[in-house]
Amino acid sequence: MNQPEPFDVVDLIRTKRDQGELSTDEIQWLASRYASGVVADEQMSAMAMAIFLNGMSRREIKDLTLAMIETGERMDFSSLSAPTADKHSTGGVGDKITLPLMPLVASFGVAVPQLSGRGLGHTGGTLDKLESIPGWRADLSNEELLRIMDEVGGVVCAAGSGLAPADKKLYALRDVTGTVECIPLIASSIMSKKIAEGTDALVLDVKFGSGSFMGDISRARELAEVMVQLGEDAGVKTSALLTNMHVPLGRAIGNANEVRESVEVLAGGGPADVVELTVEIAREMLRLAGQPDADVESHLRSGKAMDVWRRWVAAQDGDPDGALPEPKESLEVKADRDGVVVEQLALPFGIAAWRLGAGRTRKEDPVVHAAGIDLAKKPGDEVKAGEVLFTLHADDPARFDRALEALEGAYRIGDAGEKINNGGPLIADRIGGRGSAHTASN
Repeated sequence: MNQPEPFDVVDLIRTKRDQGELSTDEIQWLASRYASGVVADEQMSAMAMAIFLNGMSRREIKDLTLAMIETGERMDFSSLSAPTADKHSTGGVGDKITLPLMPLVASFGVAVPQLSGRGLGHTGGTLDKLESIPGWRADLSNEELLRIMDEVGGVVCAAGSGLAPADKKLYALRDVTGTVECIPLIASSIMSKKIAEGTDALVLDVKFGSGSFMGDISRARELAEVMVQLGEDAGVKTSALLTNMHVPLGRAIGNANEVRESVEVLAGGGPADVVELTVEIAREMLRLAGQPDADVESHLRSGKAMDVWRRWVAAQDGDPDGALPEPKESLEVKADRDGVVVEQLALPFGIAAWRLGAGRTRKEDPVVHAAGIDLAKKPGDEVKAGEVLFTLHADDPARFDRALEALEGAYRIGDAGEKINNGGPLIADRIGGRGSAHTASN
């Protein structure tokens, strides 16, 4: 005879609907029964909306994070001789930092287990970018992952289905129920996977600005504080950088073109903002891993990071010398006057790249690896009438009109001396240690 359930999910939904707190036992039961199918999607949808509207206490967020971890497996890197460090970005436009960062940190003898995802909407996925490389393989067994980590120093691969399966179900549900932009659900989703991943140290790149999920810096700070506390409570050395996503990062937005830009960085060149953020996150990862004085820039100049990149791409069956996909069609957008680029908003450029085919609407959709945008000018650059501002790339020229629609009002040429609207410095703050214990709302 089946034992009766200790809780009724409708009672739990009512509690959270009426601004109450769920107990640790209630949260553990909710996560495990949702993973096993006892709690239905429509019931979890109601719970997600109740959490979105009424928030959760820090204790509830911690309990939810740990409960989602317990629905699956934990990875163990104790067999490696090197310490492990990882990073997570909340996503942005032109954010290809993982690509040069992993080999750079690994070149210092710190192992980097970068379990990544594919893009949905306007923020590109790391795996989509890397799958532009001929032969490169995202899906690895645990045995392959450990072997490559040991031999090369790092991997970038798809997360296995065994890590926090309750979060995997809830993540997909949030996307279709309007509950994505919810700090308790974002924090527990990210940190359940990262803690289950088993890394020793974690640096969070939390974005704010027009091209981010957290448009406002105060909400980005709150999210960062919650996640840093979750990591520390779980015994993971955790810190966060608040970084500016008001304008696109770098000059390439897409997949194959972002790989090209990443290789430029590894070769000692590349756009200044991409280099700056790569170097600063690498420094922070190495500091948490016990190397506070690492000369990060020297490993870009000397080619040590590039050597790791080449060995790692080959280890995942990619050809580091293979030709990247080229677009079938390109369209140049030119300046209509002399002046200075004073504005370039990240979100419309991300949407435009998505409409060109660089992103997907549904998880099962393919991406066009050669599609995207190359920026010839960035905010602060002088421009002459007739000069190229940016170039659109697609396989189907019919996509250009809708991409251009997304870009109406997204960039502006002003007069010399006019204020540049770039949202401020690239790195606005660093957060480490414990945050305040206030309630995290939607």
